[in-house]
Amino acid sequence: MSKRDYYDILGVARSADEKEIKSAYRKLAIKYHPDKNPGDHEAEEKFKEAAEAYDILSNPQKRQRYDQFGHAGNSASGGYGGGGMNMDDIFSQFGDIFGGGHPFESFFGGGGGGQRGGRRVARGSNLRIKVKLTLEEIAKGVEKKVKVNKQVSCHSCDGTGAKDKSSFHTCKTCGGSGSVRRVTNTILGQMQTTSTCPTCNGEGVEITAKCTTCRGEGLERGEETIAINIPAGVSEGMQLSMSGKGNAAPRGGIPGDLIILIEEVPHESLKRDGLNVIYDLYINFVDATLGTSVEVPTIDGKAKIKIEPGTQGGKILRLKGKGIPEVNSYHKGDQLVYVNIWTPKAVSSEEKELLNKLKESPNFKPQPGKSEKSFFERIKEYFE
Repeated sequence: MSKRDYYDILGVARSADEKEIKSAYRKLAIKYHPDKNPGDHEAEEKFKEAAEAYDILSNPQKRQRYDQFGHAGNSASGGYGGGGMNMDDIFSQFGDIFGGGHPFESFFGGGGGGQRGGRRVARGSNLRIKVKLTLEEIAKGVEKKVKVNKQVSCHSCDGTGAKDKSSFHTCKTCGGSGSVRRVTNTILGQMQTTSTCPTCNGEGVEITAKCTTCRGEGLERGEETIAINIPAGVSEGMQLSMSGKGNAAPRGGIPGDLIILIEEVPHESLKRDGLNVIYDLYINFVDATLGTSVEVPTIDGKAKIKIEPGTQGGKILRLKGKGIPEVNSYHKGDQLVYVNIWTPKAVSSEEKELLNKLKESPNFKPQPGKSEKSFFERIKEYFE
């Protein structure tokens, strides 16, 4: 099932500014918030869908990639953009959309802003890696398996940071809520403020005996092999992201993301120009005069092309559909073959004698008014 357009989800125009996007998301978040629609699965899905749309459109880089490449512009593994976001992701990333420590508190009495039920949820840091791709891999799309050295949940305590289950105790300071409230008297009356519990750091529990392996952090260094599905048509410098594949978070929090930077490996004979592929073909002036057939390399292998008699240097031959596909589209570029006439630097005495005879022939003399179009005229004509 294809994804809905993010602009349609939020109900804004493609030209909408940051303020309009934020306002539209705020309205949808209020309407479909789980606390307002308990047990309503459809409302929960719409809540997640709106958060995913806001995740992309509120970020200038992600929005630019989405406008240019659609859903595939922010994808590395079939789940595009914020796909796969859970409630913890949403509350952690967009909790401040309403301002204040508890963004939904004034509406529903719930917690947000990286907290669930008042407890703070830690988030792991993002990881960045580079993936090198050949022109053939870019043209067809590819699955790359990479080994990533990162922080993972501690194997001894399963990421809890505690020696065992009996080491957990409800925080006495906040009573397990993760936050403390203070009431102060002012000239305007009593003012109530809420802040993160200083004893448990907002987690709601205290650990009396820490894990000896991770020393209570719940993390250790590890290695994970990750399969990255890269769509066809990506280009140098493009960034893809995989949600939840970055560093693990302390004590069972939300993992960070894996950011993949695309790097193109130069091809030995082909050059990329946007969606088109360029190949420089060199032929001698005899073949250019008499015509011939030659094989040229393409992304898909060898292709045979015909050189018409009288072909001039600078002529551009087109192999339709032999270029790079556009990301998230059926459109493909072409392969352009630039014909170059190769001139020998040294000739034998017999060859020189033949060339001098040919030079006197009328067919080997430039004929004003009958010459081929210039190289730049042919390029302009091609693209028009």
